Order: sequence, then C-alpha cells, then structure tokens
Amino acid sequence: MIKHLAILGVGLIGSSLALALRETGHVQRVSGFGRNRRNLERGVELGVLDDFSLDLGEVVSDADMVLVAVPLGAMAELFAHMAPLLPDRAVITDVGSAKGSVVNDARNGLGDHFARFVAGHPIAGTERSGVEAGFATLFQQRKVILTPTGETETQAVDRVRDMWLACGAGVELMAVEHHDQVLAATSHLPHMLAFSLVSHLSKMSDQDEIFDYAAGGFRDFTRIASSDPVMWRDICIANRDALIDLIEGYQQELTLVADAIRRQDPDALQELFTDAKHTRDQLRNL
Repeated sequence: MIKHLAILGVGLIGSSLALALRETGHVQRVSGFGRNRRNLERGVELGVLDDFSLDLGEVVSDADMVLVAVPLGAMAELFAHMAPLLPDRAVITDVGSAKGSVVNDARNGLGDHFARFVAGHPIAGTERSGVEAGFATLFQQRKVILTPTGETETQAVDRVRDMWLACGAGVELMAVEHHDQVLAATSHLPHMLAFSLVSHLSKMSDQDEIFDYAAGGFRDFTRIASSDPVMWRDICIANRDALIDLIEGYQQELTLVADAIRRQDPDALQELFTDAKHTRDQLRNL
C-alpha cells in the first residue's frame, strides 16, 4: 500500500498510474505537481488527484512514493530541487525512456536519497498527452523495465515492483546501458522514422493530395509522429550515441533497397521483403 504518492508531471503515464492504483486500492492519497495549474485542476476534477500544488515541497514532503514523469531535460534540475525536501522514507522512481541520463542526473542531484531511487520505464503509451489522456488499463499485460544500480536499496526496488504489479504490468530488471540500446532500436528509432517521414512529405509540393490519399498503412506507421515533441527532443539528446548508430545503420539499409530498385533487381527485393515478413510474423506478442 502506498500511503502518499506524489506525481511530478501529471500526463498520460502519471495519470494512468494513479487511476490504476486507485482501482486496485493500492494507494491512499495522490498529489500532483507541475507548471500547468489548469492541468492539475483537471486532474482533481477527473479523480486522478486528491490534491495538487505548484510548490514542490508541499507535494513531496510527506510522500512515501515519488514518481518523476517530466521530460528528460527537466530531470536534473528537479532532482536537485527536491533533494532537501524529501522525507527519509520516500522511494523515488521515474518513467523516462532513456535511463543512462536519468541515473546520472539522479546520482548528482539526489545526494543521500539516491540509494532509494529506482530508475524505471513502462513500455506503454499512446501519442496523446496531458492528464485527460490517462486510463486505468494502460499498463495491463505490458512490461515495465527497472534499472537499479549497485547502490539501489533492495527494499526500494521491491516497493516500485509492487506498485507496477498492482497496475497489471509485468516487471523486468535490466542494466542501464542495455536498456538504452534495446529501446533505441524498438522505440526511439521508429519514432524518428515516423517524424522524419511526415516532415519529408509535408515539404513536397503536392502534400495536400498525398495526405488526402493516405490509407491505413500510412496512418498506422505515422501515428506516433503525433507524440510530444519536447519529450522526443530530450530522448534524442539523452540517448544520442545508441540512436545515431541505429539511424546510420538504417540509412545503409535504405541505400541497399534503393540500389536494388535502381538495378531493377527483383530477387534482391524479394529476399529482403521475405526475410522481413518472416521476422515480423514470428513476433507473436505484437
């Protein structure tokens, strides 16, 4: 049971977590902190939050669980700001999509509280944002990755694991660097492809006609280009090394496809497409 959950940054993930924990009776009180008063007021109206404050100290000073759900670029300042305000019993966790930068920011900012920081990443989401985007079933049968360090208290890991299990998620532990490499391939690169495709097509002279005739495949592939630009800007910078390697590798793959088309080489194209189809067909969990 979480007695007092403080959510710092009440958007899709934070609001969905609060709603899921309320449904299972795993939390007694939920407080919100952020810069947008109207968003926080709406959180109270929707039953996501019990209360909120624009003063960080008022939100975290009595919390036994603190969820940091702000963009990656804002975490360093937030950790440093909250450190002198946290009670000794509080466990701190986050939901950032890149873990290396978050762990470094937490280590530098939290001081003695760092041992109770459990870096985490729920592999769930939609392209929507804000408190109104939240729904209680978002994490059911989805994975949450925790990346504790050698300094992390076991009890803190157990408490964060229990929180996500109460939401219906499966929890796995992973090394920080390995997480960032895996997520660069499975999440960060696909978002870059969607953003860049929509951006490229929007610059074409006949863009209106192109988008008018776009069908389901285009819709499904580019849906994630509606995601929060600030969040994805920060992810690119935070996980730049792994992401650049993947982008450059993908560019090479596209060059091979272009060369096969230019040569009118049906065998090369069919082999590539067949291999890709076979691999995709094996992914039963998608």
